[in-house]
Amino acid sequence: MGDLIGSVVDSELYYIPQPEFGRVRSLNGAREDVVALYADMARLNALYMIARAGSGHIGSSFSALDILSRLYIAEMAGDDLFFSSKGHDAPGLYAVLIGLGRLPEDKLHVLRRLNGLPGHPDVSIDGLATNTGSLGMGISKAKGMLMADQLAGRRRRIFVMTGDGELQEGQIWESLLSVPKAIAGRLTVVVDHNKFQSDFSVERTSSLGDLVAKFAAFGWHVVRADGHDPQALAKTFAELSAIDDKPKVFIADTVKGKGVSFMEGTSIDSDVEMFRYHSGAPKADEYRRAVEEIEARLSRLAAAAGAGAIAVRRTDRPAVVPMPAESVRLFPAYTEALLAAAGRHPELIALDADLSLDMGLLPFKEKYPERFVECGIAEQDMVSRAGGMALAGALPVVHSFSCFLSTRPNEQIFNNATERTRIVYVGGLSGVLPAGPGHSHQSVREISAVGGIPNLVMAEPCCPEEVGPLLDWCLAYDGPSFLRLASIPFVTAAKLPAGYVPKLGTGVTLRSGAEAAIVTSGLVGVAQALAAAELLAGAGRSVGVVHLPWLNRVDADWIAGLAAEVPALITLDNHFRAGGQGQYVLAALAAANVARMPRCLQIGLEDVPPCGRNDEVLREIGLDAAGLAARIGRFLDGAQAPR
Repeated sequence: MGDLIGSVVDSELYYIPQPEFGRVRSLNGAREDVVALYADMARLNALYMIARAGSGHIGSSFSALDILSRLYIAEMAGDDLFFSSKGHDAPGLYAVLIGLGRLPEDKLHVLRRLNGLPGHPDVSIDGLATNTGSLGMGISKAKGMLMADQLAGRRRRIFVMTGDGELQEGQIWESLLSVPKAIAGRLTVVVDHNKFQSDFSVERTSSLGDLVAKFAAFGWHVVRADGHDPQALAKTFAELSAIDDKPKVFIADTVKGKGVSFMEGTSIDSDVEMFRYHSGAPKADEYRRAVEEIEARLSRLAAAAGAGAIAVRRTDRPAVVPMPAESVRLFPAYTEALLAAAGRHPELIALDADLSLDMGLLPFKEKYPERFVECGIAEQDMVSRAGGMALAGALPVVHSFSCFLSTRPNEQIFNNATERTRIVYVGGLSGVLPAGPGHSHQSVREISAVGGIPNLVMAEPCCPEEVGPLLDWCLAYDGPSFLRLASIPFVTAAKLPAGYVPKLGTGVTLRSGAEAAIVTSGLVGVAQALAAAELLAGAGRSVGVVHLPWLNRVDADWIAGLAAEVPALITLDNHFRAGGQGQYVLAALAAANVARMPRCLQIGLEDVPPCGRNDEVLREIGLDAAGLAARIGRFLDGAQAPR
């Protein structure tokens, strides 16, 4: 995924106003010239949106924009529908829809902001048909839509765009098998074959082989052509339109980052080099250079189309909230701890699902290349491979974002657990932050997803100093474990006591309090609890904070002892309340048969979290320090019934 957090470009920004797109669409010039011009106009606006937001997917948006522009202004008619299965082209798709007037122009300025445009497609936005982000679902959804259309007597065409890295997901190949004949001719899949995925080339990560032969073997009509050439696009879609007895796939040979020379995948010298513009925002000088390239080409294309000069608006850079210098990150500590563990455990193997940069694995890969396994976007295969390794005596450590690792291979994790082998699962991007990518990447359900698997222990550190001890505990544990890690830098006042050693099911008091104790875990949860306790102290309240690193294990004697110390117990989950750590804590408390039951309040997410800037979203869902302090204060005053 690259840098999902990013920073806002520190320079003036440029965009093309919506009326200019309407003017260009109405030109009488050759349609191919109009499409090429429209696509580059959308590139400038997609770049603007990403630069303003401080994050987004440049490479995938740019590789798809010529195809998107052709579809929307020259191919689709009536009720025809397009949606993206890969989701990473969202800024490009938004730019096209804003140009068409299907979304208001002011949405250009609110990518990845609260009540703005989500980082990945969401049905809450006009013109978007499905929620995407987790890969591999699109073709199946299109089949379902067309089957419902058939039943209702509708006859529209559906175009679905997938990524080439997305083809590593098993559901893609399941979805190719069973396309009912009655709907086959109305389904067209476009593969944005830009040759790169999150970190490295598709070929290097997990080769796709002969795609034309593979799709044809499933009975699909296959066309392969240049995905950027206007004439080739016109010819390809004309050919596909004439096929009405088979599902169709257009393998579009594209260039990731197309339209800005130094961002293009073809500018990389070898497939050993990492693609740097998958996600995140360009630096200020890169943004200016990119704008200059696009504007120069716009001038040439506008002249060829007879459009005259394209009006471009300049806007001052948005206010930048600097990252506090005292922010800490967990993943540098994780990288260091994993390298140290590998030195002690020659049987340790690290497995990755196309996220080696984000999961801090590049140093491990460099030092232990023979013990690093890149599995690509194929979590189920990765987890079952790890199961086989464990059965054969290895110590596998399995990596992906928590939102994918806890859910996609859930049955495989359970199967491995029934074999009672030792496997460590490490989930990054855990919790509601970063909020910019949207709910597909906000991992707030993994405790409920895997916490009930027999013998599996889940843990989450509150600070960099705890990462190593918890990883070592997991590696020594005789069974499966899941280490949940926040990926964002965050300010925390958490300080572990000297000589701290993790003990299963027990927590550590980080701040004492006479009126209540907040039991929580993790970098964000503990930081917010400590900050809330400080605000409450300013109001004359004495509230303690207890860090319980164990997400699904609570020692009965420990919780009974804690309950005896305070009249009120508050659990705080950076997770859905239902199925979160708080439920394990309160269940253990109920089972402990304590002499005096404290008043209890359980806090966690109640609904799908919104997309937005981190501070906006924490405030919106009430997990910011001020919101927590207010809610806890009301509870202690007796104004809020315990949950």
